[in-house]
Amino acid sequence: MKIQTECVPCLLKRIIFEAKQSTDDKTLQTKAIRNACKMLSQIYDPNECSAVIATKIHKMVYDTLGDEDPYAELKQTSNRVAESLLPKIEEIIKASDDSLKASMLCSIIGNILDFGIEGSSTNPKMLREVFERIYSERLGYDDYSKLKLHLKKAKRVIIFADNCGEIVFDKVVCRELKKFNPRIFISLVVRGEPIISDATLKDARELNFKEVVDEILTTGCFAIGVDFDRLPFEVEKALKNADLITCKGMANYEAFSETDYKPIVYLLRTKCSAISKSMDIPLNVSVIKLYE
Repeated sequence: MKIQTECVPCLLKRIIFEAKQSTDDKTLQTKAIRNACKMLSQIYDPNECSAVIATKIHKMVYDTLGDEDPYAELKQTSNRVAESLLPKIEEIIKASDDSLKASMLCSIIGNILDFGIEGSSTNPKMLREVFERIYSERLGYDDYSKLKLHLKKAKRVIIFADNCGEIVFDKVVCRELKKFNPRIFISLVVRGEPIISDATLKDARELNFKEVVDEILTTGCFAIGVDFDRLPFEVEKALKNADLITCKGMANYEAFSETDYKPIVYLLRTKCSAISKSMDIPLNVSVIKLYE
């Protein structure tokens, strides 16, 4: 997705949030924000991918702050809050006529665990407060029937994870996917380095993802979504061999929508107007959208 004008205030709002999250030093906060504004004024280009620009801005801010992971505490809390909801999710899945679809919807709700932007969480505990309401809304865009046809015949599926918290629910999806089609080889891809509230290899290991997937890979670098110019060979190979690519969250959409990879399915909440317009889907709804 090309960067949109509304991405500018959103990106700056995130920078302000993470600067405050990282330090109480007002001087350092100001330096980080000023540097972000200066760089954005230099590299903003409506013909450039939003994820590429955001990656450059965040990298500069992290370096200015001298902080490798400003969201570390929020990520841990997000995972714990999500884990506290697992009994509820298991009840939903058990009562559902389609356990895989139910698990996917629960996982998509976890996509609200994003911080510092419009349409996201004010804090991780918000997930408990809104979970049942959002689940009751069901899907605002539903390609599940078409997705199911791909999954029935798929031998290899690659899943690009997104936020912490959400990834706890992704593990349930992987388990249900294995039940649906035991022949599927699942490759899970997490971020190569800490960036915003996204899950890394540390999270995947702590959550014992090897119980439900066949391999765990990383994007190999600091990047919002995926940096295809620095993609590890193992991920390139998995993408080439995949019968279906599954992308969680908006950042993965921003990156992959600039490519020709298909079939690809996006599982996310439309948390901002730029994504909503790009996907031609209403704002603030849960989405399963397949591109064939």
